[in-house]
Amino acid sequence: MTKLSVNVNKIATLRNARGGSIPNLVEAAKNIERFGADGITVHPRPDERHIKYADVYDLKKSVTTEFNIEGYPNQRFIDLVLDVKPEQVTLVPDPPGALTSNAGWDTVTHQEMLRKVISQFKSEGIRTSIFIETNPVLIRAAVDTGTDRIELYTESYAKGYVSNKEAAVKPFVDSCSLASELGLGINAGHDLSLENLRYFALQCQGLQEVSIGHALISDALYLGLENAVSMYKRELR
Repeated sequence: MTKLSVNVNKIATLRNARGGSIPNLVEAAKNIERFGADGITVHPRPDERHIKYADVYDLKKSVTTEFNIEGYPNQRFIDLVLDVKPEQVTLVPDPPGALTSNAGWDTVTHQEMLRKVISQFKSEGIRTSIFIETNPVLIRAAVDTGTDRIELYTESYAKGYVSNKEAAVKPFVDSCSLASELGLGINAGHDLSLENLRYFALQCQGLQEVSIGHALISDALYLGLENAVSMYKRELR
């Protein structure tokens, strides 16, 4: 079954709106694990507007499932990952002021940089994944970076799902097939939701993990956190 990693950035955003420690990020992550999630994802940004670097250290002490740290590989991020040693690091090409991830890596242009960074992480036993779009040239070039996995950027699928789900998912089906042929593991994330997740997971063979934050935490406001996690897990069965 495809694993569910829950991105807890939005919980940190709510906490930061008032300062202090309510809601408590560590307690929320523990509950998310207890409710059945297979992992916890964080994406610390340079301005620490949601996840703070201190949060990453606090979560490392308590997360018992897979811990996945996402981010742009500047030196501060690299040092953080090497110090914390999560099970997985996901590299994204976000510029410092980006509101959210909105593009995948150009693995041709940035191949040398990615190779050097990934080599550092793999030497410490950290599984690596890179955020990427459904361009076969870039997926093939990802192999030469040394990455273990790719994370498919699924915004275009989510946008196209309502009008034509078959057409929307086809590039991702093809990308999963290619990645499997090349020996790359496959993750996916961005705008996956209760509405579109099941179809995506059924169509995309070899999908190992999805990372979901905004939609799941938003659904939890209506459904409760336990129900939301359970419902997302059900869509992946």
